[in-house]
Parts: sequence; C-alpha cells; structure tokens
Amino acid sequence: MNVKLLAHTQLSEDFYEGDLVGTDFHDYHIDNEATDGQAVALSAIRTCYSPNKPSEIVTLEGAKYFGKKASDGEQGTEADRLFRMIVRSGHTSTLEHLSFTFAIEGVSRALLAQLTRHRVGFSFSVQSQRYVRFGSGDRSGGFDYVVPESIKNGGTAPSNDDEGIYVTFTAQEYFEDAMTQLQYVYDRLRKAGIPAEDARAVLPQAAATNLVMTANLRSLLEFYAKRKSGKGAQAEIAQLAEELKNAVIAVEPWTRQFFESK
Repeated sequence: MNVKLLAHTQLSEDFYEGDLVGTDFHDYHIDNEATDGQAVALSAIRTCYSPNKPSEIVTLEGAKYFGKKASDGEQGTEADRLFRMIVRSGHTSTLEHLSFTFAIEGVSRALLAQLTRHRVGFSFSVQSQRYVRFGSGDRSGGFDYVVPESIKNGGTAPSNDDEGIYVTFTAQEYFEDAMTQLQYVYDRLRKAGIPAEDARAVLPQAAATNLVMTANLRSLLEFYAKRKSGKGAQAEIAQLAEELKNAVIAVEPWTRQFFESK
C-alpha cells in the first residue's frame, strides 16, 4: 500500500497577498504557527457567529484567535480552543470546507468495497478492470494482488494428489497458487476472445487496484473513528486509516488531537 497526499485546501494567492499581507495572521503564517486550513476553518466557523464578512474574518479576528494562548487551559491558541469547542459540540459541518486529495495505490478490491461505503464527503476515481487489461502479456503484466497478513503468517495444511500422496503447504503457498490459477484462467478467457469487461469476473477480491480519493476533514475524522485499529476493522483498511491520518496531520498538525480523540 502506498498513500500520497496530492493536494489539500490552501488559501488563494489573491486572498493571501491581497487581504492578509500586513496582518497578524500573515506573520503567524510565516512563522508556521498557523496553517491555511486553520484560516479556512476559522472563516467558516466564525461566519456562523460573527457580524464580519467571511472575507474579513481572518484579517479582523486573526490576532484574537491566533495570537493568544488557549483560554481553556489546553494546548495551542484560542483558535485551537475554538476548534475543540466546535468538534465537542458536534458543529463539524464547518470542517467540511477543508479537503484532501490522496493517491492510494496497491490496495485490494476487498478494501475498495469497504472504502466506498463511506460515501458522504468522499469522491473516488478508481482504476478500471474493464478498460485496463490484466493479461500476462498486457502492459500491466498481469494482475497484482494483496496478501493479507493473516495468510502471510498462517499455518500449514496437507494436500493430496491423485495418487494419494500428501504434501504440506503453507497458507501463503495455497493463496499464491490460487492467484496463479486465476491469472491462467483470465489469460485463457482473453485468448478465447472474451472481452476484458467479462474476463474480469474471475479476478479475486485480493486483486490490487489504484485510486484517487478526495475527502473533507469531517468525513476523514468519522472514517478514522470507524476504521482505525482496535475498532474491529480489517487490518488492511485499518492501515489505510492510519496512512490517511498521518498525511493530514503532516500538513495540518492541529488536527492530530481530533484524530487521537476518536
């Protein structure tokens, strides 16, 4: 599995250079004490309660929220306190304005089926098994597959041939033999003239796929709460939940507390 953040919410150059130069937020931003995501979140949250216009909020209220320590005795600034208050009150629709786009590579179709159950706030573009051909002789070189950790670490079981001779194989050997057989069947079907869109019917849930996914912060927090390790999620999607969390925290460090409280 490989997860890479392709894009995330950032202030427009027009707004940053035109409205924020010379303000306290500009200085905090330069000093890496405030992020673009925090500015967008503050604008959205305060729009609900402030007489100021959305385009003015960071300029007029930035010093109050980013320039003072949190008055609730917890970490960070008054902005962090406000964000905590919003999350605890459940008014998290205001966090939907922060979005993140990920390249997710080498995950199983089984994971994809689970992932796409999280529909609200998520957008998906997935590698097609209809248009991408997965024959051994195609550009793909055949289908890749994901081996579950339980199978990698699994035990052994006997198998007998037609002559009644028993041989012991590991779980991973059985699994990989099945993948080889399915590749053979897929190749035979394609050679028989079966179109890729129908030959794909024999590809397993373990078949690897790639996708681009965009999700807003609120949806990612809810996804993480359901799919993180220890919540009964399958290991592969629990790993994805951690990868997504880490990618978000890397660019918006203030969100760590909300992932960790889930």
